[in-house]
Amino acid sequence: MTASRTVHVDARRLERWVAGFGERHGAVATELADGAVVLCGADGSLASLAVPYPPLDLTPAPDPVAALAAHARADRRVAALLVRRGGYAVALVAGADGGAVTASKVGARYVQGRTAAGGWSQQRFARRREGQTAALLDAAAAAAARVLGGAPADALVTGGDRALADRLLADPRLRDLARLPRERHLDVGDPRAADVAALPERLRGVRITLTP
Repeated sequence: MTASRTVHVDARRLERWVAGFGERHGAVATELADGAVVLCGADGSLASLAVPYPPLDLTPAPDPVAALAAHARADRRVAALLVRRGGYAVALVAGADGGAVTASKVGARYVQGRTAAGGWSQQRFARRREGQTAALLDAAAAAAARVLGGAPADALVTGGDRALADRLLADPRLRDLARLPRERHLDVGDPRAADVAALPERLRGVRITLTP
């Protein structure tokens, strides 16, 4: 089975990257299929360019790659929720070319790691850990409601621990956020201010799956 790999390319460099793909793999056939712009090189190599914030409108630019590059750089407002057991970050990113962070809140919380103990100690530990997790999610939900609740957004990006993000979005205070179209899930460690600062650049990236 042929292994595939994934790269992220800044939308501002996307057309240049596609030109390089053609130089490496020969004449390229392009089609729009299953929420992606698919490139097939003359040597059989494939590149699937995922469409962020679907659907992709080809009206402004019939060339799918040019349309995708413009679409990824369009002016929009994106809400971001990043959460792990070490903390959370919420942010609103607005504007073109990935935008800029217009509002944010970062918080740190302590949640105990797992333990190998058994019996009653294990049960007591599990209750304590769940209590700490619930406190983390409560603080994150309060921050998200305060920072994002009155700010309309076009899409939602999550990051960190996917299960915790789903639990966070189940909070009634975030009902409107949970209804937003879900975009990518970002791989981050315990959320910090640096992760928030990096959001515009990361949101400008187009995910490309390469199959030799």
